[in-house]
Parts: sequence; structure tokens; C-alpha cells
Amino acid sequence: MTKRHVRLPVEAEEGLQAFLEDVDLRLSDPEDDTCQVVTETLVDLFGDREAYDRWQAGEEVSPAERVRLQGYDPCNATLESEYYAEKDEDVFEESKYLQWLWRQFDATPMADNVEFALRFRRMLADHLFADCGEDCRFFKGISMTYGHNIEVGDNVVVHDDVHLDDRGQLTIGDRVSVSDGVHIYSHDHDIADQTEVTNYHTVIEDDVRLTYDAVVQAGCKVGENAVAGSRAVVQDDIPAHHIAVGAPARSVKMKPDWESVAAPLDEDHERGKADREIPYELPDDLEQFDEFQRDRQPPEGPDATVDAVDDD
Repeated sequence: MTKRHVRLPVEAEEGLQAFLEDVDLRLSDPEDDTCQVVTETLVDLFGDREAYDRWQAGEEVSPAERVRLQGYDPCNATLESEYYAEKDEDVFEESKYLQWLWRQFDATPMADNVEFALRFRRMLADHLFADCGEDCRFFKGISMTYGHNIEVGDNVVVHDDVHLDDRGQLTIGDRVSVSDGVHIYSHDHDIADQTEVTNYHTVIEDDVRLTYDAVVQAGCKVGENAVAGSRAVVQDDIPAHHIAVGAPARSVKMKPDWESVAAPLDEDHERGKADREIPYELPDDLEQFDEFQRDRQPPEGPDATVDAVDDD
């Protein structure tokens, strides 16, 4: 074992516990407006209560102060996922507020106080995620698409600068280790028309290790006790107890002492991505826009020519 227990000073622990209980209680109260809870929590974390109270009382504030104070309110912000047409609008409205609190907390000095930050994010996960198990640890710089399509098991560790895409659905099992810089996706774009999106259920089973900078593409399943090596690009399912490396990731060995229950390396492993597609429907009156404005029509016929590129 390479870690030891570390505790905060008694006074700091008491203050932290009181703060966590207060925010948790307010977020759990159906009578308390989540948007207002998020706003006031951020105001206090950033030490802006005096200016905020002056502004709320109708007193004069500078334009810069006003913009800053408005920025604590998630209703005055848009997230990239807010533009996704197929999302559940009612569920997203709540998760947007909580995700804003998660992201903005990471910009405070407290985000680097490990004891404070891990417990604060774990408390938020109970309100934001579809499900979150016991003793999970979420470090700094984690981003997600919605949050409400994420299920996390017990004793999961997610390290710095990880992206958890739950535009589709993401399930992470028990005792999973997600290293720094890992990206896990649950949606994909059509190769010819990138505005065409397909959502999937991506599954990371129990005891998996996703190591530094690995990428798990949408709809893949990383099997129980498997490992994705550093900077691996997982495009197909990884069988249980296998170690996969490379881009695209390929199984190169079985974990030592697990050979008796692991599928052989040379076996044609099952690929279940198609079965994990999540269909959706868009309303007929949806006003869509193409942010790229590209002409996606290929040239006609075998004699079509490509215009010369001007190098000047």
C-alpha cells in the first residue's frame, strides 16, 4: 500500500462539514430553487457576498461587477451540450445548474484542497449523476456532457482532466481507475455528414484500469479487470482480463494469473457496439442549423476534376 491517511485540522474539518451539509440540504430540498442555490454557493465560495448583496438591493455596481455577479447564475450561461437537439430538456435544466456548480468550483482555490474538493464533488455527484456508489473520488478538471446519464459504481477514482461524455449513456462499474487525460465517449458522428449524431451506451466494467490519455470510443465495452494502456484508442470491445494497447487498441496479453478465465488472444472477440446504440427522435418542428455550412455533395462522375489550389 502506497498511501496513508491524512486529516484536516479539527477547525477546518468542522467548517468543511458544516458547508457540505448546508449545500447538500439545500440541493435536496424540492422547495429550494436549484439555480438560486448554485448562485449563492458560488457567490460565497468566490468571496463576493458583499457586492452581491449590494446588487440585489438595487444599489449601484460597476458594469464589470455586474457581469461578474451575473456569471454566478447558471441561467445566464450556456453550455455546449445545451445546443444538442435530442436531449431531455426537463432533465437537462436541472443538471445544467449542478454541472455549472461543479465546473466553477474547479476555478476556486478550494479545488486543490484534496480533502475538501473530493468530498464536495462526491456530494454533487449524488445530485447530478443517475447513480453514484460509495467512496468515489473525483479530482480536478473533470468535464461531462450532461451528467444525468452517468452511472458510477463503488470505489471509483477519476483523476484530473478526464472527459466523461454522456450524450448517450455511460456506465462505470466498481473499483474502476480512470487516469489523467482519459476521454470516454458515448456519441459518434457520421463519417460523411458530421452533423449526423448516433448515441450509444458505453460500458466500463468492474476493476478496469484506463491509463493515461486513453480514449474509449462510443459504444465500446471494456471488460471486467481489463486494462487500456497509455494513449490507447479503444475502437472495439476489450475482453475481460485483457491488456490492450495502441491506436487502434489491440489485446496484446492477458493479465497475469487470470489466463484461466480470459478469452484467448487470437479469438474473434464479440463486438456489441451495434446492440448498444440508443435511438432518439427529434420533433418535426425543430429549427436545426448546420454550424459548418459545408457542401457535402461529392463531385459527379469519374471524370470530375479538383480545382487547383492557389499557393500564393
